[in-house]
Amino acid sequence: MLQYIQKGNYDAIELEGEWIILNTSDYTVTNLNEVGGYCWSLLNEAQTVASLARAIQGKYEWVSEESVDADLEQFLSDLKQCGLIRHAD
Repeated sequence: MLQYIQKGNYDAIELEGEWIILNTSDYTVTNLNEVGGYCWSLLNEAQTVASLARAIQGKYEWVSEESVDADLEQFLSDLKQCGLIRHAD
């Protein structure tokens, strides 16, 4: 199973339920909603889609089990494209 982890040590700020990830090396800013920020905080350790899905469903009761995996796949793909995460070794 593929595992994902944060690629570097980025500055992350939470403001009123929104997260801002600052990549000072590439001069980029990435905004995440509350659920995305929660996932980001979990990605300081290696995670699979399944482990992230379990954590999200445990914290947010309103998250649909049917859509969480597909949403996570897209979210992780987006973070990877932004250069914020990588596959864990």
